[in-house]
Amino acid sequence: MRNVFFLTIGMFTLGFDAYIIAGLLPGVSATYEKSSSQVGQAVSIFTLFYAVSAPLFTSFLAGKPIKKVLLFSMLIFGCANALSAVAPNFTIFLLSRAIAGMTAGLFSPLAVAGAASLVPLEKKGRALSLTIGGMSMGTVLGVPIGLYIANLFNWQLTMWVVVILSFIATACMFKFLPTIPVTPPPAIKERLSMFTDKRVAITVLVTFCASIASLGLYTYLAPLLQDLASTSNLTIYLWSWGLGGLVGSLSIGYVIDYFKKSKTLMVIILTILTVAIICLPLLINVPFLKYVSFFIWGAMGWASQAPQQHILLSYQPKQGSTAVALNSSINYLGSSVGASLGGLVISLGIGTMALIYFAILFMAISLCLQFYSMRKFSQPS
Repeated sequence: MRNVFFLTIGMFTLGFDAYIIAGLLPGVSATYEKSSSQVGQAVSIFTLFYAVSAPLFTSFLAGKPIKKVLLFSMLIFGCANALSAVAPNFTIFLLSRAIAGMTAGLFSPLAVAGAASLVPLEKKGRALSLTIGGMSMGTVLGVPIGLYIANLFNWQLTMWVVVILSFIATACMFKFLPTIPVTPPPAIKERLSMFTDKRVAITVLVTFCASIASLGLYTYLAPLLQDLASTSNLTIYLWSWGLGGLVGSLSIGYVIDYFKKSKTLMVIILTILTVAIICLPLLINVPFLKYVSFFIWGAMGWASQAPQQHILLSYQPKQGSTAVALNSSINYLGSSVGASLGGLVISLGIGTMALIYFAILFMAISLCLQFYSMRKFSQPS
């Protein structure tokens, strides 16, 4: 498990950056004189390029030295964030977010699959949990600390913090990360079989719908809280969501290894996540409980990833990195679609409560798909 830690550092850096724009919306909007819905599309672009690059590059680079690919992707990721910090206009800023998303999409699934290959079978759940937990840890620290730095100085300095972290991650992996076993690249027929596997399709559709609901809603937390709670102070809500994500992602691996039944576990997680989203507007003015709903939202949202990866690895053991990449891709594609839909809702002026309604709708769809998967397909042990 010690070797997995060095991959976790890289995932921490991705988490620090991936959702940080959600907390920096006001500052970026002021710098480039754009609306919050327009700046929200920076999240869409990051996640869209992540979604496209993850399965594409993972399949294309199958059989290549994983450590070298991880180092290259993290280095370019840092350079992309440096470009975000100095972007002279909004177009260049969006371009930099696209490059950052592309390299994050290359790094993340390889890190997760690599972590699983570095440990024995009985510890795979914990390895998946630790690497994904690194990303949630980056979020729990990155978003509120980034917001604090932006309020104290400016949002550009927050991006420079990401650059420094990415170079630290690169140096640590170069120095300490062992060579990761390379799986021989599967034949073209085998690669295509994964994309036509109905079990895989339903599994990633569950991820897609849940991501539209959870991450799409999170992107517009600033205008949502402004309307529901009449506050522009996001910090404590971001801490609540992020701490929940940290607890959920770090503990879920032990639950998977003990509980074994990942599909049943997903039903429980999705149900609790749906209830948490329903409670957001209901508890927003109730002391303490309003933070609990954000905590549970973050915990269940982040906890949902490891069981899905576990299910896909059991379906496609010969194409672990590609299967993990596909799920990561779909997760970020859902985030992109959710952010785009949220921006459309805000631009139409129909009220931020509509964001909640859409989130509940997509959570209901994800639950229906999960029940269908349980009835239709059995999960290999």
